[in-house]
Amino acid sequence: MASDMTILKMIKDKRDGNAHAEDEIRWLVDNVSRVPDYQLSAWLMAVVLRGMTIEETTFLTHAMAHSGQVLDLSDVPGPRADKHSTGGVGDKVTLVLGPLVAAAGVTVAKLSGRGLGHTGGTVDKIEAIPGMTCDLSVERFKQQLRDIGVVVASQTAELAPADAILYALRDVTGTVESIPLIAASVLSKKIAAGADVILLDVKTGAGAFMRDDQSARELATTMMQVGERLGKHVACVVSEMGQPLGTAVGHANEVAEAINTLRGEGPRDLTDLSVALGALILVGGGLAKDREEGEAKLRAVIESGAALTKLAALIEAQGGNPEVIRDPSLMAQPRFRIPVEAPEAGYVQALDALSVGLAGKEIGAGRLVKGAPIDLAVGVMLHKKVGDWVEKGETLAHLLVNDESKIPTASQALLGAYRIGGEPATPSALIKAVYSAERSALK
Repeated sequence: MASDMTILKMIKDKRDGNAHAEDEIRWLVDNVSRVPDYQLSAWLMAVVLRGMTIEETTFLTHAMAHSGQVLDLSDVPGPRADKHSTGGVGDKVTLVLGPLVAAAGVTVAKLSGRGLGHTGGTVDKIEAIPGMTCDLSVERFKQQLRDIGVVVASQTAELAPADAILYALRDVTGTVESIPLIAASVLSKKIAAGADVILLDVKTGAGAFMRDDQSARELATTMMQVGERLGKHVACVVSEMGQPLGTAVGHANEVAEAINTLRGEGPRDLTDLSVALGALILVGGGLAKDREEGEAKLRAVIESGAALTKLAALIEAQGGNPEVIRDPSLMAQPRFRIPVEAPEAGYVQALDALSVGLAGKEIGAGRLVKGAPIDLAVGVMLHKKVGDWVEKGETLAHLLVNDESKIPTASQALLGAYRIGGEPATPSALIKAVYSAERSALK
């Protein structure tokens, strides 16, 4: 390695707007645990201010993916797919999408995380099912893929450990908001987990990490380009998160809504988004010639009951009680169901996803710091969304609560999420853009 390849040189180069070579980035990732935090932080800030080329982002993604264990799923029947969402409110798509596309012939190797702040985590939601665990060994992970074609497991420290170090610093140094760093962080973990087909759902709007459409589209195109350069079939969707997805926000109630969706009785927005995302996975895996064929196949899978059967197999394989599919009340239930009523008649013109998420967090459905306990029984059930007419005194939503002392503050927060007026309103388009290797922007 060149003697002048030091972190100080990299900081200065990036500060001055110069691009790093591949061997420089590999050196940085290989030595990330030995470089002082203050120098890593300076380099991260330089990246935020100066950016990275698509080549640099690709080098960084590859190096981080190979900084730890890389799962070899070559002995598992394919196509092998994973899906990632940048997070939102009421986003239980993984609970629907995993069993759905697995029932259509895709092997779904899904690694998920826990929630933080106002957004929910798939692992937390799944653990609302009695007995269900997401802490699986690599061998159990692979065996379950061979047996039933779908697994949802916790991310492990062995996968992309360099990302964990860099992200911990980004979180406390104001350097999270960098598209190259976000792209490398997301994709490195998916590649380390052995996926060949990667579906990325980039949320935009009030309840999303990327608040504006332009940034969401830039992130989507960056991740698509980097993934393809690394030999993966990547598709990215930019989807709406101005209002919550579906009607349930929480944990046990979101699992119940996912079950209803796989039964063919779920909210239209959740069903439509899950089917649209799943169709892209089928296309990427060679199981459908285009999105239209993929969507038709998946709707037929729901109608046949095969998707619900696959969910039962997933629950049972990971130690859960599959009877929750027949009786969701076997999951934790709240002590109180508090109605939040409309103060006036009119149309729901806006339903702020962030405010709904914060109301849920107030009653114990979210956490402020990693590892903090959450209440799996509490949450929000929405009865009115954007475009709906509501009478004065009609119930807009219910708070699902265990702690009575939290009711006044949470009720005010939830009521504040609604804007009601006399003019009719139309919800924003659910899918704002689709990017894939075949066509740059399909919508």
